[in-house]
Amino acid sequence: MFQILAAGILLMLSLNGCRETRIGSIDDSDRSLLISSGERNLDPDNTQAEWNRFVGDNNAFAFDLYHAIGDDAENLLFSPYSISVALAMTWGGAANRTESQMADTLHFSFPQEKMHSLFNELDLGLNDRNQNDPANEDKYLKLKIANAVWGQKDYGFLESYLDLLMFHYGAGIRLADFIHNPSRARFDINDWVAEQTENRIQDLLAQDDVNTSTRMVLTNAIYFKASWGIPFDPDQTYSGVFHCEDGTDVPVSMMIPAPGSGENGENYAAAEGPGYQAVQLPYYGDDFSMLIVIPDAGTFSAFEQDMNAAMMEQITGGLSKQDVNLKMPKFGYETRVQLSDTLSGMGMPDAFIPGSADFSGMDGGLSLFLDKVIHQASVTVDEAGTEAAAATAVVMTYSPDPDPIEITIDRPFIYMIRDNQTGAVLFLGRVKDPS
Repeated sequence: MFQILAAGILLMLSLNGCRETRIGSIDDSDRSLLISSGERNLDPDNTQAEWNRFVGDNNAFAFDLYHAIGDDAENLLFSPYSISVALAMTWGGAANRTESQMADTLHFSFPQEKMHSLFNELDLGLNDRNQNDPANEDKYLKLKIANAVWGQKDYGFLESYLDLLMFHYGAGIRLADFIHNPSRARFDINDWVAEQTENRIQDLLAQDDVNTSTRMVLTNAIYFKASWGIPFDPDQTYSGVFHCEDGTDVPVSMMIPAPGSGENGENYAAAEGPGYQAVQLPYYGDDFSMLIVIPDAGTFSAFEQDMNAAMMEQITGGLSKQDVNLKMPKFGYETRVQLSDTLSGMGMPDAFIPGSADFSGMDGGLSLFLDKVIHQASVTVDEAGTEAAAATAVVMTYSPDPDPIEITIDRPFIYMIRDNQTGAVLFLGRVKDPS
């Protein structure tokens, strides 16, 4: 079957227009919430040059991750945004070599404070994009993004880390008891993810993903549902054929837009280049779009191998409004990936190694390490529009001090009395029979 090229090939949510600010409040009446005494920064101060670099870096990570996943499945979908946000919250507690390895891998090219400020601005702007037409229920755009962190109750999280979570991500730490009841904690996290994603992402964490050694789980959830700016006509959907990469054909339902059905009779933006065609499908409100790139027949693998953020910029730069006779398949599926080995191989191994991981910015010590980074995504594309959701969970485990060495002196031994400062041996002896 065909592959979905995340962050720009078959599912690209392009941001346009101004970035306004709005954020829901955290209910601090919940006594099980460990929260900073400060408030979220609703007016991040970033320049346009910083913003452009930030977006470019995030897109570069998206394509790096796409190539690194190496999934054998025919279809692939992930949200690089969700993964980046969850790991940015985690990176906020990293230090020394762990911090630098994560920054290099994730393309975090700004210092901590600036990087979190930019993520804050992006999140605030995205959370203000919901739109609908009161006169037409078929025209809508809903985008919901949420962050949440679960931590072991009575664990010594630093006040400075709580401040970072609140100031830049609007999150506190929801107290859980992983030590005595990891199943309850897992259910609570999965229920929260399902609620945030309109039940599109269920059971994000499997039974063995958290255990009595888990101390923290950082999550991001994103839900997107939008009608097409140029609607498809269900009456014109027909049974067609999709030509797979291996040369086989499969039956699919092919959709056709109603002629002149855009809000103002507009055409699609399209482009053709060496080895590809591209078309951009706007969603209602024109803030977001789906960019579809179709490599020439028989060249998909080679095109995919060369794909990167710069190529996508070149393709989008060549888009122009044209008269397009569009036919495209309906599709929908889910994917789930465990990213620990992938991210470690991309350049941040220390974060996953007990004793090497340094997340002292969270607890002041060297006891936490990344156990798992789990991501799940779901998409449905039909005549009405697109519904997509994704969630990421970063599971952090406690690395306790090594068990004490068992020493039982029950056999002959040698002993000495020595000066610790100079190393001089003052007495030297042995015991073969202490009775």
